[in-house]
Amino acid sequence: MNKKIVAAAVSTALFALTHHAHATNGDQMFAMSAAQAGMGGATVAQAQDAATVLVNPAGMAGLGIKDVRMDLGFGLLNPPREVNGNKSDSNWYMMPAGAAVFNVNDRLFLGMGLGGISGMGVNVSDIVAAPNSQPVVTTKQVFRFSPAAAYKVNDAFTLGASLNVVSQSLAMSMAAMTNPGPPPVFTQVNLPQNQQFGFGATLGATYTINPKLQAGFTWVSKTEISEMEYHTPTGTTRFDMDMPASVAFGLAFKPMPGLLVEVDIKRIFFSDVMQSISVSNPPPGFPNPIRFGWDDQTVYAIGVKKEMGPMAVSVGYNYGKSPIGPEDVNFNLGSTAIVEHHLSFGLTRKFSSKVSGSFAYTHAFENDMTASVGPANTIKINQNQYNVNISYAF
Repeated sequence: MNKKIVAAAVSTALFALTHHAHATNGDQMFAMSAAQAGMGGATVAQAQDAATVLVNPAGMAGLGIKDVRMDLGFGLLNPPREVNGNKSDSNWYMMPAGAAVFNVNDRLFLGMGLGGISGMGVNVSDIVAAPNSQPVVTTKQVFRFSPAAAYKVNDAFTLGASLNVVSQSLAMSMAAMTNPGPPPVFTQVNLPQNQQFGFGATLGATYTINPKLQAGFTWVSKTEISEMEYHTPTGTTRFDMDMPASVAFGLAFKPMPGLLVEVDIKRIFFSDVMQSISVSNPPPGFPNPIRFGWDDQTVYAIGVKKEMGPMAVSVGYNYGKSPIGPEDVNFNLGSTAIVEHHLSFGLTRKFSSKVSGSFAYTHAFENDMTASVGPANTIKINQNQYNVNISYAF
């Protein structure tokens, strides 16, 4: 019994540390706007709005603007999740995003975008099979600001790049086991809100193969974030929590006027940042190193968009196998980001020649996973996401 309690206590600590963004593809947002979400995140080859700054900066040249395009909006994420049948009390999160693109001349485009790329938190009253309540409450937010540029080498080929400035904040309160007993002794560990900055870059390209077919490519570097630092009664606790690199390729096909079909494939290199994390001066009962065991993830996305006068309707499907398996569950009790299948619906309405609005709904189908090693702990999650945007172009 003590072994099970120890494993559960360690998992509780990991629960508070892991990336809490149930953001569909591991801990990564698959879309930054309503137009992108309606396509299931398939937007590498054909930009949908100014938020392409945050996905593929080369897409800025393909928006068809004369001077400026601005997109402002927000998303609401509803990810009901459970750990051993215990529900999290926090089930709604707001995700603001905005971007602007400026047409400097026939070749050069400049832009900037800001959005939440990871975040949220948990509020679970008790997940440990031990006497008394062992609550876990965390708050994590990751925002990215990206100034970008795109240059049309010729009418078919465009290159783009952005600097990614990331702000990451994290606070956590959890119960760590200081004595396995019997009876077991737990001590509440409180790490207050801490914020650190990091930097990375994105390189992108688009190439028009023919009037009906366009290809897109993007590479996002690993974002090196300064160590998270917490002052505790036993000294300063430090650990790295960087954001992973990724690479994506897409093909956009326009079989007839007003109809767009895009297929993307993306590889997220989670193993570089989420396999194992070392902790300097961990508080008593805190695990070191933290062995999350995340694998790299391949994401497939397909989106279809049909324009019908001032209206446009889109549907999208997005799939990414969970970066953790049953063997990793007990080290990721808080990382319920195991959803794999997502279905999206989007709607865009032009209100005038300059103003349009977009709405998208995404449902991530329920997935659960039970540990195959150690105590048979179970995590479960499904997800609903709503995005609304207003666009202004002239």
